[in-house]
Amino acid sequence: MKILAVDDEKIVLDCCKRVLEAEGFEVFLATSVEQAKKAIEGEKFSLFLIDIKMPGLDGMHLMREVKKRCMDIPVIIMSGYHTNEAIEEIAKWGDAILIPKPFTPDELL
Repeated sequence: MKILAVDDEKIVLDCCKRVLEAEGFEVFLATSVEQAKKAIEGEKFSLFLIDIKMPGLDGMHLMREVKKRCMDIPVIIMSGYHTNEAIEEIAKWGDAILIPKPFTPDELL
């Protein structure tokens, strides 16, 4: 299973990669929405792990793009800023879920 993890914080990406690869997943990393869009064009992913707050285009923008292109692929939104507006927006997209930061490896899995 290929997973694309998108976050502007290197420590979060490194943690996700370490935990998920230890479980046998193939993990690709992107530090921005722009990098993630390029990755989506070149690879087929089974899961997206996306941070909400990032400089420039945010994770909600990316989630909408992902859902337009790959409606059936699940999205996990990571956020230390899980506002009511963000929760409502995530709920609109059905199979997208929110995982609050910081999270433990068990919570990620």
